[in-house]
Amino acid sequence: MTAFWSNTANWSKSAHNTKWCLIGCAIGDFGTIAYFQYSAYDVSTLFVMLLAMLNGLLTSILLETVILFRSGFNLSNALKTALGMSFISMLAMETAMNLTDYLLTGGALLTWWVIPLALFAGFITPWPYNYWRLQSQGRSCH
Repeated sequence: MTAFWSNTANWSKSAHNTKWCLIGCAIGDFGTIAYFQYSAYDVSTLFVMLLAMLNGLLTSILLETVILFRSGFNLSNALKTALGMSFISMLAMETAMNLTDYLLTGGALLTWWVIPLALFAGFITPWPYNYWRLQSQGRSCH
C-alpha cells in the first residue's frame, strides 16, 4: 500500500492539476465574496458562500476548457473534458476554502491574511484525492 502513494511523478502532476483547478475556483469564489462584501447588498452568509461555490465551479470549468483548448483539444472536447473533471475534487476544494474563510472571519469576508490560508486549505484538501484518481484510474485533466 505504501508504494501506491510513493509515485513522485504523479504527485507532481496531480499538484499541477490541483493548482489549475484552485486558480479557477478562486477566481469565481473570491470574486463573488468580494462583490457582496463591497456592495450594498445585504444577504445571508450562507447565500454568499453557496453562490461563491457555484461561481468557483463555473470559473474552474471555464479555465480548464480554455487550457485544454489551447493545448490542442477542439472546443467541444475541451468543454466535455472540463465538465467531466472530478466534481468531488472541486466541491472539496470549494468547501475547504469557504469553511476556512468562515471559521477565521465569522462570515464571507476576504481579508489579506485569510486569502493565503483559504488557498492552502483549498489546495491541500483535494490533492490526495487527485493523486489517487491519477494513480489508480489514470484520470487526469491534462
